[in-house]
Amino acid sequence: MLGRPKFVLASGSPRRLALLNQAGIEPDALRPADVDETPRRGELPRACANRLARAKADAALKSVHLDDDLRGSFIIAADTVVAVGRRILPKANLVDEAAQCLRLLSGRNHRVYTAICVVTPREAFRQRLVETRVRFKRLSEDDIQAYIGSGEWRGKAGGYAVQGIAGSFVVKMVGSYTNVVGLPLYETVTLLGGEGFPIRHGWLNSVAV
Repeated sequence: MLGRPKFVLASGSPRRLALLNQAGIEPDALRPADVDETPRRGELPRACANRLARAKADAALKSVHLDDDLRGSFIIAADTVVAVGRRILPKANLVDEAAQCLRLLSGRNHRVYTAICVVTPREAFRQRLVETRVRFKRLSEDDIQAYIGSGEWRGKAGGYAVQGIAGSFVVKMVGSYTNVVGLPLYETVTLLGGEGFPIRHGWLNSVAV
């Protein structure tokens, strides 16, 4: 589109990029934010997701300030947190972490929170938090070991990727599926459109969440 404002995704996640592409949005640049994602002591899941999304947006904005071609861009950042009650599960990078997450999630309900933070060309910040409730089937040790062997869990919040093999673990989901993947599309596009970013005509009427 001629004259379309530039758009920066503050993430290196292939999943978030693919979801934006699904909505007809192609970022002009990726600016993954290098922030410490460790939850603070006693921090609740919602507060953690909101804080980290804002921190990623802040970091991306600083990067954009250094690039003449990207100044005045829309920026979107997001953070996804998986929690059982008040307990925040890690973004698993070690086998033991992933196995511990899966054993904790086995046969139980958990919640997935994704906070979205949009920075407008005028550098106004807009945030939204989306929650999805998920229940896993009871996982056998064979299920867990087979999933560990797949490697799909690496770097994923809660030690699983719902768009892969772990989709077969889900007994029930209440809320946005794309939220669990890592970027709630309906809410993201609505937020962007509300701030004046051009959205493909008719997309909001047909999107499946």
